[in-house]
Amino acid sequence: MVERVAGPLSLPDDWPAHADISLSLNRMGTFDWDLDSGRLHLDAPALDVFDLCPDEYDGRPGGLETRVPPTESIHLDELVSQALRDGSEGYGSYFRVRRRDGSLRWTHVQGVIRRDTAGRAHRVIGLVRDAAQELADSAARHELGTLRRVGAGVVESTTAALAHARTVQDVIDVLKQSHGLAHLGASSLVMGLVDAGRIHLVAEGPEGSYVPGTRITRTDEAYPMSEVVRTLLPRFIESAQEFADGYPMLWPSIEDLGINAAAYLPLIAQARPIGALGLLYRDRIGFSAEDRNLLVALGSSIAQSLQRAVLFEQEHDLAEGLQQAMLPRRIPAVPGAEIAVRYRSARLGRDIGGDWYDVIPLPGGRVGAVIGDVQGHDTHAAAVMGQLRIVLRAYAAEGHEPATVMARASVFLHELDTDRFATCTYAEADLTTGVIQLVRAGHVDPLLRDTDGSCRRLPLPGGMPLGLSAAFGGLDYPVETVELDPGQTLLLYTDGLVEQPGADLDDGMQLLATLVRDGPRDLQHLADRLCEVVDARGGEDDVAVLLLRRGGTRAPRSGGRLHQRVARDDAEGLATARHMIRAAVTAWGARERSDAIELAADELITNALVHTDGGATVVVRVLPRTERWEPGRPGEGLPGTGPPGAVPSEPEPLLERPGTGRRLRVEVEDGSSALPHRRDAGESGLSGRGLVLVDELADDWGVESRGSGKCVWCEFAVPDRPGH
Repeated sequence: MVERVAGPLSLPDDWPAHADISLSLNRMGTFDWDLDSGRLHLDAPALDVFDLCPDEYDGRPGGLETRVPPTESIHLDELVSQALRDGSEGYGSYFRVRRRDGSLRWTHVQGVIRRDTAGRAHRVIGLVRDAAQELADSAARHELGTLRRVGAGVVESTTAALAHARTVQDVIDVLKQSHGLAHLGASSLVMGLVDAGRIHLVAEGPEGSYVPGTRITRTDEAYPMSEVVRTLLPRFIESAQEFADGYPMLWPSIEDLGINAAAYLPLIAQARPIGALGLLYRDRIGFSAEDRNLLVALGSSIAQSLQRAVLFEQEHDLAEGLQQAMLPRRIPAVPGAEIAVRYRSARLGRDIGGDWYDVIPLPGGRVGAVIGDVQGHDTHAAAVMGQLRIVLRAYAAEGHEPATVMARASVFLHELDTDRFATCTYAEADLTTGVIQLVRAGHVDPLLRDTDGSCRRLPLPGGMPLGLSAAFGGLDYPVETVELDPGQTLLLYTDGLVEQPGADLDDGMQLLATLVRDGPRDLQHLADRLCEVVDARGGEDDVAVLLLRRGGTRAPRSGGRLHQRVARDDAEGLATARHMIRAAVTAWGARERSDAIELAADELITNALVHTDGGATVVVRVLPRTERWEPGRPGEGLPGTGPPGAVPSEPEPLLERPGTGRRLRVEVEDGSSALPHRRDAGESGLSGRGLVLVDELADDWGVESRGSGKCVWCEFAVPDRPGH
């Protein structure tokens, strides 16, 4: 302890110390701010706090801009303005000053506001002092704690926003649109993803802030992002000089940006680097231990979100590819019709669904259109969809009635040993007459767009969904018949096009009708427009769309149609059928080929009566020049007409006959599904010549499966009538 000296005290000549000396020794200065004139006087100690020489200061607040960073200046302006407005006697605040060497030092200002008798502020007198040592006291610790809480809040809010990011673009949008990086003080960012030893830049902010030539860089190059990817360690750059010394290839390109600090973080997921993030700063020198921990935590959160987004996009692309592979690879050309199909997978899900469409060429120039949706959004739903599409196509191609097609498909799905059901609409169209038979199994009603653009709903009675109707014994599917005029369009779609969570189905139907009514006239453009709406809206359900428009002019009608039923052992019926054929040939101007036509028809009828059980139905008609046909050699694809063991090929799409005249067609239907064979004649020479003879006499012949059996047909070119 210091001993007290007895006797009279001997005091220094300058005791007690003057206030200016006390303030100066404690690194305090005074200021006097005249608000009316705008003059701000700083004494020598105050100028020393700001690290300014007297000749560097012009006596006004603007003269401090070189020492007070913009963020601190904004904070002080708001603080003083609030104190002047609310009648406060003074104010105080901590802020940072940039010294001559570029370092930042904490400073404190305390001001007393002088007001006139009317309460108007006209003068501020106060102290400004170096507060670097005060970070240890409670006030500084409280302010520092606030900054830390802000930083932690940035990580928490950014992490919460990233939790909803599903794609890489979503992650980028969170980083660029969030205010989190601004709170951290970063002026710009760059982010890249690693792929095959290269870093692909996927984001930069603000726009245009990336360095030219760094869109794609190798991981072994001398760039900070490459370094953190190689080492899996963050890289904190604390000064412009350190940046220039460490990365001479990069620094010349960013030197003009005013960057003096940076943090490069490896984005690590499951112990491997998937990318890197760079945060660049203009007004920051140094990173504390807590700053580094905070940024590393932010990088970890971003990495986890990026990994989820990359996996989501990969799985979504795979699922969408599988779904597309299960849909028809091509839509056949259908003379007399224009068809557009589209499929869109769910935007908010990664599993494949069970939506599908199909277009099926049918016997007699008809066409089937199918739209359906299997319950669920997973691989099982897609597998069921693939099987159901195939069997429904097969039932339709066999010639079954639309109601029978739907009933058999329901039984198939029920027996498939699955808990899934499916909704479906099947339309069978005869484009020559415009007659369409529609069957609905629990599906949404189709729409009809008229030639003037107006659109209306086609309410169909319908039946239960496929699978459920078989389970509950409700296989009755009513058929609705409508006529499609030339230029009218039938719209088939799945419920994902009209259903939205929380919205009424009728509202969705009305919105769709409006879109179709106001949409493009071109069918392909209209389909694209509907898909654009689906893509913009997003959703958790797939969407399939099928548009079918009948040709703009009415197809020419046939010259007539006659039919006769012939029972087994019915000589009178057989004679009547022969007479009908002879009369038709004469009436329709085919007298020159009457012998060949009658002989070929007789062979087909005889084969049906001899080789099948039950009778046969004979149909004779004239096909107009635009009638469709199945190309190929007569009898091509039939058992017995190709090499041994050959499998019949899939029928080609129905095409328009390029011939110059009409065609007379003879059809013989029977109840047997066994297809006829062209065979060599037996030893007696009395059998086996039927189809060989037909092949020689007719211009074309073939066989079509029908729901109740088959139809064997042959065609003969006949001259046009005068005026045709």
